[in-house]
Amino acid sequence: QQYIGKRFSDVFPAFKNVCDVELKGLNIIDIDADVVFTALPHHESYQVVKPLLEKGLKVIDLSADFRFKNHERYKNWYGEHPFFELSKSAVYGLPEIYREEIKKARLIGNPGCYPTSAIIPLYPLLKEGIIDGNGIIVDSKSGVSGAGRGLSLKTHFCEVYGGFKAYNVTQHRHQPEIEEQLESAGEKVSVLFTPHLLPIKRGILTTTYSRIVKDVSENDLYEIYEKYYSMEPFVRIFKDELPSVEAVVGSNFVDMAVKIDKNTKTVITISALDNLTKGASGQAVQNMNLMLGIDEKEGLEIIPLYP
Repeated sequence: QQYIGKRFSDVFPAFKNVCDVELKGLNIIDIDADVVFTALPHHESYQVVKPLLEKGLKVIDLSADFRFKNHERYKNWYGEHPFFELSKSAVYGLPEIYREEIKKARLIGNPGCYPTSAIIPLYPLLKEGIIDGNGIIVDSKSGVSGAGRGLSLKTHFCEVYGGFKAYNVTQHRHQPEIEEQLESAGEKVSVLFTPHLLPIKRGILTTTYSRIVKDVSENDLYEIYEKYYSMEPFVRIFKDELPSVEAVVGSNFVDMAVKIDKNTKTVITISALDNLTKGASGQAVQNMNLMLGIDEKEGLEIIPLYP
């Protein structure tokens, strides 16, 4: 509301002479669009999404309000949801798994950034019965922009720079989202998720640890990844080196690698993505392209901002 009457480029100067439209208050009746993106906090999104759907619009929601199918799981972590019946028709917006459903959807629950970084490398391993779904460890590190633009002492530059710490241990709301989506691979899943705050602007590096239950080699695992992701425009599989944050920042790529520790019979996956693109808005645009039947890569073929 505080930006009504200002130009978009006044709020985000990088868009000067690129997007200078005037920002207006929300009036659903006046909206003339094919797709609407909603980027509000949970419990605020569903109040807007419902009338948008009733108007006949397609919606891509970036909150957690429509990411879950299990009502109890949502309620335990986020509280009550008076319009949860809408979630029954919503599609989780991860194209690498739900592409065909996304094409026909009217409502997309755009995934969280941490879940995207964990689900993409783990899903094929669970689907193929390579790892035990019980006790998967997901260890993630994110840049400060993952916390949003709101002011907080914990994300002030002087508080973050030169430091490195875990936060929301055992109580981060992305844990149930990761579990629910991995369970779509066919078995009950329990995840121990620990996020960390990196003293950088953007990017996520996620390392997962799972107990191996099949006699396979690393080459076998890479063959599985090729089977699932070789045709995916935004998944890059690394075999001779490990993913790094600086190689994905500014792009819609998710880079991934896999290793086996034979001594502990553990499968280790490493993935990197930009929390603001493939982890949020880039993925939302990818979903929009699929919903509208246009080239999935439209507007997203941006190389990483490196060096």
